[in-house]
Amino acid sequence: MRFDTKIGIVVREDLAVWQKLNVTAFLASAIAAGAEDVIGEPYADADGNPYLAMIRQPILVYATDAAGLTLVHTRALSRGIPMAVYIEDMFKTGHDEANRATVQAHPAETLPLVGLALHAPKNLLDKTLKGLSLHP
Repeated sequence: MRFDTKIGIVVREDLAVWQKLNVTAFLASAIAAGAEDVIGEPYADADGNPYLAMIRQPILVYATDAAGLTLVHTRALSRGIPMAVYIEDMFKTGHDEANRATVQAHPAETLPLVGLALHAPKNLLDKTLKGLSLHP
């Protein structure tokens, strides 16, 4: 199935594996919460056991360095693409309110980014993520 939109998550390549997984999970939840029409229908197995609905289209995960994250962030802001951010400071907080406070403490150009999630029309997102490689 082809989609008119694309979901991309970009993580900093030098993070520990647990951090990459944690950042990716949190950022995917932002797409689910903030993007209209990305959630499919709930699942059920042959015995009738219900399962939660998931995002209905593929999520492509990219890896880059800090400079690459900053470049994607700048491109996305200039193009008006809604995005979620995960910054280094959030590894030290214990709850959502503290996470928001850490982001708010930084101007956009100095955010210590470790991950971004973006959902936009495919062509626009391809231009924004140009030059990045998929996570190995």
